[in-house]
Amino acid sequence: MLKQVLVFTDMDGTLLDHDNYDYSPALDMLNTLKSKHFPVIPATSKTKAELDVLMAELQLSGPCIVENGAAIYLPQHLFHTRPEGCIEKPGYWVKEFVRPRPHWLDLISKLFSEFDSEFLQFSNMSNQDIIQYTGLDEKSARLANTRLYSEPVKWLGTLERKTLFIAQLQQLGANVLQGGRFLGVSGQCDKGLALIWLVDAYQRQLGLRATVSIALGDSNNDVAMLEASDIAVRIKSPTHNFPTLTRTSGIYDSSLMGPSGWSECLSKILIREC
Repeated sequence: MLKQVLVFTDMDGTLLDHDNYDYSPALDMLNTLKSKHFPVIPATSKTKAELDVLMAELQLSGPCIVENGAAIYLPQHLFHTRPEGCIEKPGYWVKEFVRPRPHWLDLISKLFSEFDSEFLQFSNMSNQDIIQYTGLDEKSARLANTRLYSEPVKWLGTLERKTLFIAQLQQLGANVLQGGRFLGVSGQCDKGLALIWLVDAYQRQLGLRATVSIALGDSNNDVAMLEASDIAVRIKSPTHNFPTLTRTSGIYDSSLMGPSGWSECLSKILIREC
């Protein structure tokens, strides 16, 4: 193997089943990647607190990209010196790309009167509401609301009004990404920018000049990551079509959904390209 493979993966609907968050169909492939020393790097709308639990379950100990690319957490046991532009938090170097959550809450509040009753947002939802709209258990729902850089919005109105809502947030300086269930409101960040920065960090800090990045995702908030990677994997979803890409090569589309499709495509890639 002449190149270091880096596997960047969305979580909900990709490595985790869209409906029940099961990841068991991916366990064999996760073990295969671990045996080959190919790091699996979550790139997700989830919070750091949520990922702490999931990564422990999945036995992942490398970096992670949180809240749709708003920040990257790099473990200090892997990256021994502070990468340029990072701050230090216990056990991690953290690259932050956007302003903190209160800023985005303030922007959303400016639209309350015009879009009254047309959306819900995490910061104003009860834990039971979050459970209802996400299917998470009680503990996971609480962790999902520990956001530092972004705010999820559940749109309840028409598609036309949603388009107007997004446009007005963008005029106020927000970046709005459509995920599998929610709109993610934050700054000018995405999973693609985070992937590019982290690949560079691997090359600079760990001397891995020859890398191959594989990105797997199922939703529109994965498009930037899928476009930026060397190999893009689109995971079949039970709720929407494959995300549209401008690239025309290096694309794998799964025939199976969620973690089954995740394993399906990685198996093909390992045989054909790695």
